[in-house]
Amino acid sequence: MNLPDVKTLTLNDTGYPEVLKYIAKPPKQLYFEGEAIKNWIGKPTVAVVGSRLTSAYGKHVTERLVSKLAEVGVVIISGLALGMDSIAHNACLRAGGQTVAVLPTPLNRIYPASHYNLARRILDQSGTLISEYPLGANVYKINFIARNRIVSGLADVLLITEAAFNSGTMHTARFALDQGKTVMAVPGNITSPGSEGCNNLIKSGAIPVTDASDVLFALGVKIQSAPKALRFEGSPKQKALLKLIANGISSQEDLALASKLDAPTVTSILTTLEIAGVARSLGAGNWVLA
Repeated sequence: MNLPDVKTLTLNDTGYPEVLKYIAKPPKQLYFEGEAIKNWIGKPTVAVVGSRLTSAYGKHVTERLVSKLAEVGVVIISGLALGMDSIAHNACLRAGGQTVAVLPTPLNRIYPASHYNLARRILDQSGTLISEYPLGANVYKINFIARNRIVSGLADVLLITEAAFNSGTMHTARFALDQGKTVMAVPGNITSPGSEGCNNLIKSGAIPVTDASDVLFALGVKIQSAPKALRFEGSPKQKALLKLIANGISSQEDLALASKLDAPTVTSILTTLEIAGVARSLGAGNWVLA
């Protein structure tokens, strides 16, 4: 791959991402092509990873979640690998979003080679290709694991959409936990080996994800009103609470204070809104529009 515009950043350069300086074994240099890292590193970023062997379920939920995140400006980071990585990159591009690929190889050696066109599309749509290896460097098996510490290090949140128990994705989860990042996972069928990794992560404390709003809440991105909520024909008090939730108030306690309603009334109304399918509990007394 001919990449005449490859740029280099060292640890002491001002454009080197601050978030990578404090991870274990920070890259001594970064090589990148496309949009400068400094131009997107301040935006909400989510690393989306998963197994190379994907199911129809995994592909569907990944495309659905990534599309919604990309539509509201979240930068999607992944590793350009077969399976879930490429699904995430492609879903982001189709949604008109910005995506970043971290490679385990030099930038003049796209891996896998079948993703050459995907890499070009990422660049054409204001994305970035990143590697810690200089052009022409040899490729070793350890590169594929080492790459994952950069994927998680650049992200605010790590989202694992489908992964088997022994999936290489678990390396990324461990890197993210060591880096103090929020780890989220999509629950799957308990009889499916392909979801065993995600289900075990959730049992160990990862935040379960069933909707993009779960990820946006973790990022602190406020969610706009959903059309269903706007069409809801409820009582004045119900509509008042919906409006407060749409404006970014998620805590049940804060909703009671803002609405000047007592706690039992707020609880009753929220239950009604949840049954009506226009509001959804995130747990711990927090609510979002459904």
